[in-house]
Amino acid sequence: MADKNNNNNKMTVEEAGRKGGEATARNHDNEFYQEIGRKGGEATSKNHDKDFYEEIGHKGGKARAEQRDK
Repeated sequence: MADKNNNNNKMTVEEAGRKGGEATARNHDNEFYQEIGRKGGEATSKNHDKDFYEEIGHKGGKARAEQRDK
């Protein structure tokens, strides 16, 4: 797959993100991702209540059901 470059021969934001994600994945193990996920979940839970989680769960379930129906 060829690199996606813009007219100035600079890397696109998409390409930079992909390369950065690949580099991060090479440098970290499962425990790293579990830890940042735990921290993110804790931070989010401090900012949102039960209704927020019910709503996003409902939206996710609906979106998934629509994907299966196609």
